[in-house]
Amino acid sequence: METVELLLHPVRLRIVHAMSGGRTLTTSQVCELLPDVSKATVYRHVGMLADSGLLEVVGEQRVRGAVERRYLLRGERAVIDADTAASVSVEDHRRVFAVAMATLLAEFNAYLDRDDADPTADLVGYRQHALWLSRDELAELIGEMREALVSRMGNTPSAERTRHLISPILFPAEGPPPTDDSS
Repeated sequence: METVELLLHPVRLRIVHAMSGGRTLTTSQVCELLPDVSKATVYRHVGMLADSGLLEVVGEQRVRGAVERRYLLRGERAVIDADTAASVSVEDHRRVFAVAMATLLAEFNAYLDRDDADPTADLVGYRQHALWLSRDELAELIGEMREALVSRMGNTPSAERTRHLISPILFPAEGPPPTDDSS
């Protein structure tokens, strides 16, 4: 199964999010991070991600007679490159966006369902801003955002860090205004 098809499922995408940041987790630990998803579903999708090479087995141990595996996300394989993104149809873009939104909604609901959820204290944000940008200004903004995010993507879990999801969504809401050619 291709990476696009693998990631085009909300549960698999949530597993990829849970595994990000260099974490090594067992399937049981992933189940704890996705309490709203059945264990059988998590196990099935972890298996699919491992079989495809997106998750790598980095350790095994016996637990109550069963083999428990620890997995690591192969981040370089969990990426949809620019050429692949450019080759998909408009309908595929709709599907990808719908899965991304369904995943985001599921992640947010799982957060709100936690006993310690406090959107104000946790600085939760869901703002939209309309910006008028030229093609060059847009490219510059994307570069600045990418630089800010990439500089923190190597952060590893620690006692001071909480895993956050950030989901930049960018698309033109309308075309440029018509020019007044009557002058």
